[in-house]
Amino acid sequence: MHHQWLLLAACFWVIFMFMVASKFITLTFKDPDVYSTRQEFLFLTTMPEMERSPEEKHFPEELKPTGTMLVERQLLQPLVYMKRLELIRNVCRDEALKNLSHTAVSKFVLDRIFVCDKHKILFCQTPKVGNTQWKKVLIVLNGAFPSIEEIPENVVHDHEKNGLPRLSSFSGAEIQKRLKTYFKFFIVRDPFERLISAFKDKFVHNPRFEPWYRHEIAPSIIRKYRRNRTETRGIQFEDFVRYLGDPNHRWLDLQFGDHIIHWVTYVELCAPCEIKYSVIGHHETLEDDAPYILKEAGIDHLVSYPTIPPGITVYNRTKVEHYFLGISKRDIRRLYARFEGDFKLFGYQRPDFLLN
Repeated sequence: MHHQWLLLAACFWVIFMFMVASKFITLTFKDPDVYSTRQEFLFLTTMPEMERSPEEKHFPEELKPTGTMLVERQLLQPLVYMKRLELIRNVCRDEALKNLSHTAVSKFVLDRIFVCDKHKILFCQTPKVGNTQWKKVLIVLNGAFPSIEEIPENVVHDHEKNGLPRLSSFSGAEIQKRLKTYFKFFIVRDPFERLISAFKDKFVHNPRFEPWYRHEIAPSIIRKYRRNRTETRGIQFEDFVRYLGDPNHRWLDLQFGDHIIHWVTYVELCAPCEIKYSVIGHHETLEDDAPYILKEAGIDHLVSYPTIPPGITVYNRTKVEHYFLGISKRDIRRLYARFEGDFKLFGYQRPDFLLN
């Protein structure tokens, strides 16, 4: 009798374990994060390029999450980037903004665009928008360093050592071929917040010790634009704003040379109405945009965007108000008039709290 009970208990145990195993197997096949599902997904997404329409080419090819909110977010994500490109097309067609949205694809623009031939990527540099990190990504992709962590900081911006060719270094035919066929992107942020960042970086903190900003550029701006001639302090943000908002600023720009890249408009840097970019990233949503760009460029399995410190990309209206405090409405309006194209092309709200 005792043996019969043991046998019965063993049978129940086997049945129980079989049920648990069955449940595990079922969950495994339903979970999109496991290897078997990823394997099936990779198979489905390696179809020949000719079988996909042009509209599908730059869509994110991700698995559908199981949660309803994640599914909705995933379905909406490509629309965000499509709407950004559609907005650019619409603003570019606006005759009233033509002088603020169009520029020639000059050597100045081509100098801003870095090339990764190995993966067919063009990246337009927009300083003060986290560009150092994107340059690190391209340096690794070009094979100059095995990982982002191993790139010395002094090499990132040294174009003789970082292995990043500029688009301007190619022949006319080679430039056109790359512009037509490569994946192209750049990053933007609120135009006024970017100017504050440029001012702090070049004239206040100057972390990379570039003395020409303080000792050559700043004195020239002060001489031309400081209202109070008895003021002996170094360059103030008001001086900087008056310089940038002056319709005749270009004569100083010529003196400053390529150093102006830190504060000229996105239009002047990247020619978004003349060059058809694949993706426009926003600094404010970089946590989502960086992975999306890597995926769309087909390099997400090769490199990751460096970790983004919490809160660093969030728009800070309080900071903007602080920097513009005390600056005349006239000077702020003139500044906005110059950067209006950037605000409208990339969907940034007109800063009425500063202008009215």
